[in-house]
This record gives sequence, C-alpha cells and structure tokens, in this order.
Amino acid sequence: AAANRKGIQTLARLADANGAQTVKNHMIALKEHAAQLLAKRLKVLEYGNYKAEESLDDGTLLKVCIHHSKQRFQFDFTGTKLSHEGNLNATPAIVNSVILYVLRLLVSDSIPMNEGLLQQVEVVLPRCLLNPPFSADPEHCPPVVGGNVETSQRLVDLLLKALRLAGCSQGTMNNVIFGNESVSYYETVCGGVGATNEHSGAHAIHSHMTNTAITDPEILEMRYPVRLHRFAIRKGSGGKGDYSGGDGIVREFEFLAPVSLSLLTQHRVEGPYGMLGGHPGQTGRQQWIKKDGRTQELDSICGVEISPGERLILETPGGGGYGNAKENT
Repeated sequence: AAANRKGIQTLARLADANGAQTVKNHMIALKEHAAQLLAKRLKVLEYGNYKAEESLDDGTLLKVCIHHSKQRFQFDFTGTKLSHEGNLNATPAIVNSVILYVLRLLVSDSIPMNEGLLQQVEVVLPRCLLNPPFSADPEHCPPVVGGNVETSQRLVDLLLKALRLAGCSQGTMNNVIFGNESVSYYETVCGGVGATNEHSGAHAIHSHMTNTAITDPEILEMRYPVRLHRFAIRKGSGGKGDYSGGDGIVREFEFLAPVSLSLLTQHRVEGPYGMLGGHPGQTGRQQWIKKDGRTQELDSICGVEISPGERLILETPGGGGYGNAKENT
C-alpha cells in the first residue's frame, strides 16, 4: 500500500509539472517503442516451436511450447500438471510477469519494463497449477504462497530453456523463515547465475524474479536469537562450460533460542541445467546439525523445531554453464 501511494503521489507531481496529456502521450510512446524493439528482435529469431519441460523438486511437471511465426508469438502451457497439492500453485498474473521479464531479456536496448512488450504476445493458459480455479470460500482455494516465490523462478528456468538463452540460474529464492513467540524473521538468499553465450554467470547474487537485499550480519545477530557463523561463496558450485555458471553461497546459522524453522526452496533434487553442452550447477542442500552432533538432510520444503545450540547450514545452487565444457573439465 505504501509503495502504491508513493507511486500515485509521484505520478500526480509529474502530471502537475508537465500536464496529464503529455505524461499520457509519453507512456503510450514508451509502450509502442517497446513493442517495436521486440518485433525487431523477433524478426531474427527463427520461426518454429520452442519446447521445454522442467520438474519441480517433487516431480510436478511444468511444460511450455513457444510458437513463433510471422503471425504470432505464443506461449502455450498445455501439459503442465493440473494442480499442486502443496503451496506451489501460481496465478495468471505471476505467469504474465514471468513472460514480460523474459521478453525484456530478449531486447538488448535499454528500456523501462512495460507491457508494450506483451502487445504481440498470445498466452494459452489452460486450467493447471499456473491457473487453478479459485472458490468463493477461501478454505477451498489453492495455496499460492510458494507459487509467487518459487514457481515463478522455475517458470523463468522453463522459458529460458525453451529459447536457449542461458544456462539455468539457481531457480529458487531459498526462503528461510524462523521465529517463536517473541520474534519472526524471513529472508531470501542469493545463489549462482546461469552463463550465457557471452558471459560467465555471476556469483552469489539474486536473479530473475527476486532482488531483495539480505540483512546485515550485525543487525541479524543484534535483533534475533541467532549467530551467523558463515556467509561465503560456495566455490566450484557453478557448472563448467565455455562460460561457467556462477557459484552459490554457504550460510550457516546457530540458533540461540528455541525456534520454528521453515524452508521453501527448489533445485535440491536436480541441479540447474547447463545450456548447449554446459554442465549443470550443483544442487542446493540444507543440513540440520543437532545438539548431539548428528546431521539431518532437510527436504526442499520443510518445517522443523530447532533447539538452542543447533545449526542450519544452507548451501544454495550454482548456475548452469554454457557451451561445450570438455576443455573445462
């Protein structure tokens, strides 16, 4: 709400300074310019069907066919699983945001993100986990909290794979949530970026559908019952290739009070894919180090009760490499 109010106020000042019609004309021109740039880019993209499949860590299938012809540029998600039993269902708004983002990647010119990129695009979105039915009764609506943060990332994986634009990035936001009756904490954690045909992937940054900053260690330890023992690049976790994928990170917490810990992640089963011969990045993992020294591997999506003195070691995925990796092995 605060961001919306700020946007309204800024737009009103812009209209007061330049005139509402002038601002409107510039907005229309921006959208038309974006549409023209995308049309120019699509002219050099070979006509045909660009297909890809990706599976969530629990095996749930995501599927797309991008049909490119002189008449249309269509994203067809037919074949995606009907629904998700957990909270990884998405919505058409999430799907459109992902498509808009990927189209922006196709355009190399510097333009602001705007829906002009969607003017020539058709989306076929049947009933599936990306477009589930919603009841008037909230208790019977499909849960979507994970769809916004995790399925959105995996959809970017899917579309980039179909278009062969890049190796897969970490494909997750690595959501970490812990708390008790006194405190509550939530963060998303960076990882490796997939390589392209021009550059190796960046290490230890947020990518695609997330750009949040992480809490400074000093603030984290001052305000919450936790000690951060390690926050480092996970060296060698990016996939090799002519251009290598970026490395993920290692983040190790020690909890100083009883807390409930929840993790919502992906790419713990299969590593982020490499492109055109590039090697995949390493899968992420999360380990619970108990007070007696035993280690328990935690699932992609889980919740556990943590005792004082116990630790979480979070290792985020590396990005996939790009190009034949034989000379880099």
